[in-house]
Amino acid sequence: MKLQLPFYQNENTLEIAHNLIGKVIVTNFGNAKTSGIIIETEAYTGIVDKASHAYNNKRTARTEVMFGNPGIAYVYLCYGIHSLFNVVTNKPGEPHAVLIRNIKPYKGIAQMLQRRGHNKLTNKLTTGPGTVSQALGIHYSNSGESFLGSKIWIEDCHIQLDKTKIKVTPRIGVSYAGDHALLPYRFVINSNNIN
Repeated sequence: MKLQLPFYQNENTLEIAHNLIGKVIVTNFGNAKTSGIIIETEAYTGIVDKASHAYNNKRTARTEVMFGNPGIAYVYLCYGIHSLFNVVTNKPGEPHAVLIRNIKPYKGIAQMLQRRGHNKLTNKLTTGPGTVSQALGIHYSNSGESFLGSKIWIEDCHIQLDKTKIKVTPRIGVSYAGDHALLPYRFVINSNNIN
């Protein structure tokens, strides 16, 4: 069942980041449907979060989508190579987002392997936000795409997992954020704990 707008409108972005664990992200590009179970997320809490692109109310052509409606994709280019996929949350004017860092491949695995140039399924296929986007066919041009549409969406497939196995840690690669680099805003579960 496709998640609806109220899920993304929650003002507690940490709660959304936690609740996205076990949900299924689905893409449908060129009649190729692929999906993966979300197993790692990071929350970014907007203008007060030193690790956020929107910290201190910074508005640019790239970040403007974060200030818009919840339930849309914020996809940005990292190092000029990787498209990183985020879920915009909260409400218009509050640029909160959740980065999807890792998924467990679910359906359309042959297509995901082809996109990644891999011959067989390994745990490296979708480890890291750049490889997640590549495997799912998500490009930075998809920034602003609604999750209520037909290209990218998130479903509750009632995946079985033990929520007590979800680990909460500091985010990865945000040392520039000073004391905010230590905030416990990353949520992760081992793929072996997903049935």
